[in-house]
Amino acid sequence: MSHYDLLIIGAGSGNSIIDERHDEWNIAIVEPGEFGGTCLNRGCVPSKMFIYAADRAYMAKTNEKFGIETTFVNARWPEIRDRVFDRIDPITESGLDYRMSLPNVTVYRNMARFIGERTFQIGEEIVTAEQVVVAAGARPEIPNISGLNQVPYVTSDEIMRISDLPSHLVIVGGGFIAVEMAHIFSSFGSEVTIIHRGSHLLRGLDSDISNRITDIYKKRFNLLLETEVDNVDHDKGFKLNLSSGETIECDELLISTGRTPNTDQLNVSEGNIQITNSGHIATNSFLQASAEGVWAIGDITNPIQLKHLANADARIVGHNICNPQNLLSVDRSLSPAAVFGYPPIASVGLTEQQAVAEKISYLVASRSFADTAYGWAMEDETSFIKLLADPENRTLLGAHLIGPQSPTLIQQLIQGMTLGQTVDEMGREQLYIHPALPEVIEQALLEFEMK
Repeated sequence: MSHYDLLIIGAGSGNSIIDERHDEWNIAIVEPGEFGGTCLNRGCVPSKMFIYAADRAYMAKTNEKFGIETTFVNARWPEIRDRVFDRIDPITESGLDYRMSLPNVTVYRNMARFIGERTFQIGEEIVTAEQVVVAAGARPEIPNISGLNQVPYVTSDEIMRISDLPSHLVIVGGGFIAVEMAHIFSSFGSEVTIIHRGSHLLRGLDSDISNRITDIYKKRFNLLLETEVDNVDHDKGFKLNLSSGETIECDELLISTGRTPNTDQLNVSEGNIQITNSGHIATNSFLQASAEGVWAIGDITNPIQLKHLANADARIVGHNICNPQNLLSVDRSLSPAAVFGYPPIASVGLTEQQAVAEKISYLVASRSFADTAYGWAMEDETSFIKLLADPENRTLLGAHLIGPQSPTLIQQLIQGMTLGQTVDEMGREQLYIHPALPEVIEQALLEFEMK
């Protein structure tokens, strides 16, 4: 039986915990899949590389309003796909090779399952550890649709590595994966149908943002809302029978109805680890689980499954396992997020519906990109920023943007919120370059002066 000072389950953000502080530690990493985890191999990194190419293809189709005649001719899917993974796959392999080369690190390429407190079955071996970091992530959640388990559907794990560009892609779901993949494949020439049981896309975002992206996507795609798939079968292609009575046929089916934490695969109850109602590992503010010596980070403990939050968790736990008398706590009060469809979306802080539900007083300011000179240059008709502020101390409670460059524009507001600046300080105590797009932020902030 092997015993370690530290055992890490998962080589996504968990892999980044190890640094020079642990050079004298005997460490194990358990990772049956690809090093780098979801983000690097099948999530945010490859999808954004695809989206950059998709944006260029989409713009080639939409230049008429500028008096420019351009056309989209063709997307050479194998070249697009290989450009992405020819860069990513060597990074994955080098990460594994590097960890295996370290004299104080043992890499297990099997699943780990708790069989007691800080005790695991890994392949044929029983392993124990002084401290454990569970960073095993999450996986696509598969809905209960009749016939689905008998057809060759794909999830976000596989869709970006498919062999051929679909003629008709059907996406089941209305979250960020559905929004991003619809943009990618439509831009490259696929017909796209989105089937979503809800009334709006991205329903967790501020309702004005959700309404706007839903309206935009209704014009771009065959968007079937408040609709469910009753059953599906597959012969030469997929046939989906819908709750509306309609039948849809396609040659590729993407299931993107959410993600579920991998706690069930780890048998965490045997490790005396408590989980939440959503299946995530319950932790305190220091990211300690209920069992002594066990920590959890990333998607397996945080329902807001974002890589930058997982990386922040890893930095905190990396410190805490080395400094038990000086623990750092996690602060998720500001958890920014972006959705890279077209147009892209960025959000941080309270939505208006959350403020109403929690009975929090607030002021609202909103500004269209079209109100700025740069918005004129873009001929923008749909983009806007919406801000919520505390009427007493005039700090920003939430910021929500939809439009070009939104994931970049919002960073200024995140910084202001982190530093505790008022909307007046953010609006007046710096110069905004004219005529650049950040002027839309300036105008929205200055709108609070009249409130």
